[in-house]
Amino acid sequence: MSRAGIVLAGGRSTRMGGSDKAMTFLGGRTLLSRAVQRLAPQVDALAVSSNTLAPGTIDAPVLADAVQTFEGPLAGVHAGLEWARSQGHTALVSVAVDSPFLPGDLVESLSHGDRSRIIVARSAGRNHPVFALWPIAALDPLAAFLERAETRKVMAFLAEFGFDSIEFDAEPFDPFFNINTPEDLAEAERLIKP
Repeated sequence: MSRAGIVLAGGRSTRMGGSDKAMTFLGGRTLLSRAVQRLAPQVDALAVSSNTLAPGTIDAPVLADAVQTFEGPLAGVHAGLEWARSQGHTALVSVAVDSPFLPGDLVESLSHGDRSRIIVARSAGRNHPVFALWPIAALDPLAAFLERAETRKVMAFLAEFGFDSIEFDAEPFDPFFNINTPEDLAEAERLIKP
C-alpha cells in the first residue's frame, strides 16, 4: 500500500483570534512544521491543505480546496485524495495541523484496518474523524457527498461510506489533544516541557 499524507491546515481559527493557526508558534516552531515533521516519516508523500498558505511556506505541495462552496475538513480531504490519486497512491492519511502530539505510529496503526473502509483514530472513548486513513476508492463517493450534502460533518460522510476505529492510548495525555484556544496553547507549552 502506498500512502500519502495530508495536513489539514485550512481552519479559520476563530477561537485563536482569527490568525492562521498553522503559523502559530509552539515551543519556538510553528504548528505546521510540527505536524509535517510528525507525519512526513510515516508516509510516502506529503501535502498540506490550505487556501491561505503561500507556496514555499513549507517544503511540500500546498493544495487549495477544489470544492470552493464547501468549507471544512472534508474539502481538504477531497483535495488530498485527488492529489494522492494523481500521484499513484492507494490511500491518504489525514491529520489536523493543531494537534502537535499525533502518534509516531499513527499510519502504521491505521493501516491494520479493513482497506475497503475508512479507518479512524480513537482515544479516550471518542473518535477523531480527521485523523484517518482514507482509501482512494473514497474519492468519488466523497465528491458526490460534497455536491449534495447539507452538512459539513466528517462523521456524516464516514457513516455513509463505512468506517472502523483503531484505539490509541490516551496516557499520560491524549495524543490527539488539539489547540483551539490560547488556553490550549498554554497547556501544550506545558506538555512539551521536560
